[in-house]
Amino acid sequence: MKTVGVLALDGAIGFELAIPGQVFGTANTVTDVPNYDVRVCAPGGRATTDSTFGRMELHTGWGLDTLGSADIVIVPGNTRFLDEPPADAVEAVREAASRGAVVASVCVGAFTMAATGLLDGLRATTHWQYADELASRHPRVEVDATVLYVDNGWILTSAGMASGLDLCFHLVRRDLGAEHAAATARRTVMPLERGGGQAQFIEHPDPAASTPSLQHTLEWMVANLHRPLTLEDMADNAALSVRSLNRHFRSQVGTTPLRWLLQVRVNRAQRLLESTNQSIDRVAAETGFGSTPTFRHHFTRLTGVPPGAYRSTFGKRRRE
Repeated sequence: MKTVGVLALDGAIGFELAIPGQVFGTANTVTDVPNYDVRVCAPGGRATTDSTFGRMELHTGWGLDTLGSADIVIVPGNTRFLDEPPADAVEAVREAASRGAVVASVCVGAFTMAATGLLDGLRATTHWQYADELASRHPRVEVDATVLYVDNGWILTSAGMASGLDLCFHLVRRDLGAEHAAATARRTVMPLERGGGQAQFIEHPDPAASTPSLQHTLEWMVANLHRPLTLEDMADNAALSVRSLNRHFRSQVGTTPLRWLLQVRVNRAQRLLESTNQSIDRVAAETGFGSTPTFRHHFTRLTGVPPGAYRSTFGKRRRE
């Protein structure tokens, strides 16, 4: 059984403190054998959540020594994230990492993580509203505000509050496989994985009333992933010029049509690799990559592992 230590500091956001217990605790109910022991850890065993989101006085039996010895450490967001975090909390997180623990942050918990130095030289994310501030304060961190979470192996970061759910489901999937994670997500009444990244939540200027909505075109693209879609095909479906399509896509979706299509194709390929025994060639064809080498290239670039390795970790055959 793995110990999950959740860092609770004064000013903590109650929802984010509860996410690990909800996800890992639910994962324990999916099978008869519990896999996680979730412990909320606070300096001196006490912390107070911020009154903006509901003030609570926390009294816990676990302190920072428990956090330092945990197998998984979760660092939730804190309304005092722009202040220097307590030195003993920083040291406890570092100690856990030095022992080989997986360390993950939720939302602006990335600021506490960055203060430990663990994010130096790594790609990381946080709430899009504070991404520039994180990059400014910690220039050695490669901040990506477009994604829901970043997995660097033993160091992970997630975006806004609800992205902590995505992150914890991902950790369950890494530990126990896609089937177990999917069952956990269903019991939590959440999707196992949300598509589109954090860019869909970034505030962009509202399109003019006369701007055509791309929802129909997005749905059409998803339904036709197996086809070799071109910019011209997409523009025709949206009844726009290619130039206008690109402009409206950036305004409404936060990225380009081809980048959005590529990410959706990779997401679909992940699901097929997890849930079917189809060959790599067949998965490449069904997701519209045109050729297996092209599929391998893009899949590896976006996920960090080749399709075969991904299937070995999360696929159906591994679970059987």
